[in-house]
Amino acid sequence: MPTPKFTTELVNAAILGMEVQKEKLDAKIAELRSLLTGGSAETAATPEPAKRKRRKMSAAGRKAIAEAQRKRWAASKKAAEPSAPEAPPKRKRKLSAAGRKAIITATKKRWEAVRAARRNR
Repeated sequence: MPTPKFTTELVNAAILGMEVQKEKLDAKIAELRSLLTGGSAETAATPEPAKRKRRKMSAAGRKAIAEAQRKRWAASKKAAEPSAPEAPPKRKRKLSAAGRKAIITATKKRWEAVRAARRNR
């Protein structure tokens, strides 16, 4: 007699079919139990998954993590600093009295030309 060859698709289909049958049986069992006790018809086979408890960290642990992070930030900032010293800021240039007077006269001359062009239109 030849041995049957089971493929993964065939096995998965069989598992799905059996799970459907199991759910139907569980529903019928729950229905019958509710008739006996007069209670609810909820199935006992599908309990809610238990929630994982949150881990608690001690104050010392938080302090150690914070200190390590400060140390990393300090090293990062130190590496980011420029190695060459910065040049001192340039001093502001001052306008001499003669230069200021030249600018004023040139501006007056330009505005006079603009006014003359308006008058001649």
